[in-house]
Amino acid sequence: MEQQTLRTTDILISGGGVAGLTAAAAFGAAGFTTICVDPQPPVTAEGEAGADMRTTAFLHPSRAVLERAGLWARLAPYAAPLQIMRIIDAGGAEPVARLTRDFDAADLSDEPFGWNFPNWLLRREMVARLAELPLVDFRPGVATTGLVSRESGAEVTLSDGSRVRARLVVAADGRNSFIREAAGIPVKTTRYGQKALAFAVTHPLPHNDVSTEIHRSGGPFTLIPLPDRDGLHSSAVVWMERGAEAERLAALPVPEFEAAMTARSTGLLGPLTLVTRRSVWPMMTQIAARFAAERVALIAEAAHVIPPIGAQGLNMSLADLSCLLGLAEKDPAHLGEAAMLAAYTRRRWPEVKAREIGIDFLNRASMVEPRPLRDLRAGVLGALYSLKPVRRTLMRAGLGVR
Repeated sequence: MEQQTLRTTDILISGGGVAGLTAAAAFGAAGFTTICVDPQPPVTAEGEAGADMRTTAFLHPSRAVLERAGLWARLAPYAAPLQIMRIIDAGGAEPVARLTRDFDAADLSDEPFGWNFPNWLLRREMVARLAELPLVDFRPGVATTGLVSRESGAEVTLSDGSRVRARLVVAADGRNSFIREAAGIPVKTTRYGQKALAFAVTHPLPHNDVSTEIHRSGGPFTLIPLPDRDGLHSSAVVWMERGAEAERLAALPVPEFEAAMTARSTGLLGPLTLVTRRSVWPMMTQIAARFAAERVALIAEAAHVIPPIGAQGLNMSLADLSCLLGLAEKDPAHLGEAAMLAAYTRRRWPEVKAREIGIDFLNRASMVEPRPLRDLRAGVLGALYSLKPVRRTLMRAGLGVR
C-alpha cells in the first residue's frame, strides 16, 4: 500500500520556491539523489493566477551556484544586467530628488553587480532543468507532514501517504517552515508594520541598467531593470509603505495608481504604466536561533527573512546553499551528520546575523517621517559616498565579497 512505501534518498528538500528548486538542481547536478516536494505546483507563467510578481536580482557571487546547478545557461537569455545601484533621497518638502548617489560596478570589476529576473520565469526555467536531471525527483503538489530524525538518518512523511528516509533534510519551505518547527528550532521575528507592493511597469525613458532606490518615507521605492517588453522600456517595482497605505495603494484604480507611482518615482523614467497585477507582501525580519538540527539544515526563508533592500534576500539564500553544498561535496560519506551541520551553522549564522542587523538599520532609516531625520539620512548618505574607500567597501559588502 502507498502509505507503507519507504524510499531512500540522499537529500529531501522541503519547499519548491526559487531557493528550493535551485537547491534541488545543485545537489542533483553534484551527484546526490534528491527528492524535492512542495504543496503548491509552481506557477510558471506571468498571466496565471498565483504568479509571483516579484523579481530576483542575482548578485555576481550567486552566478557560480547557478552555473554549477546547470541553470545559468537557461537564465542568461532573460537577464537584465544591474550595472549601477543608484540611491536617491527625496525626503525634502516635495517628492523630488535632492541627493543622488551612484554605485558603479565598474569600480570593482568588468562584470555588473548582478542580473534581474521575474520570479515566475525563474520557476519555469528551474522546473525545466529538474526534468533533465535523472537524480532529482520533483513532486509538486506534495507537502511534508511529518519528520522523525535519528542519528542514522531522518524519516519524512509526505501528504500523498509515502515516506522518505533521507540522510539530510533541507528546509526550504519558507518563513513558516514546517520542517523548522518539527525540528524544534525557534525564531526571532521583528515586524515593521510595512508591506511591499510588487509589480512591473513600462516607461518612455530607458533605465540604462540602473537599479534605483528612492527614499522618502514609509520605505524605499525601488525600480529594478527588466528587459524591454513589447518594444517598451520596462522595470520591476518594489514599493514599501506602512501597511494601511500599501493596502490603499493596491486598491486604487489603475489611472490613480499610475499617477501615484509616477510621483513617488520622482518622474525619473517618465510616466510609469502598470503592466502586471499588483501583489502585496508583509515585511519582517526573522532569523532562526540556529540553522541546523539533527539531520536537518535550514536555508533561505526557513532560516532568515529580511526586507527587500539591496538585493540581499535570495543571494543570502544561495550563499546558504553554496556553503551546504560545499560541505556535502567535501565529505559525502558523512552527509547530514552532526559535524557537517555544526560547521554549516558556524559558518552561516554569524554572517546572516550581521546582514540582518544592517538591513534592519537601513529599513528603519528609510521609514523615517520627521523632516530633521530625513535630512540627517541624506547627510549620512552624502558623507559615506564622498569617501571612495568607504564606497568600495560598501559595494563589496553588498555583494558578499570579502
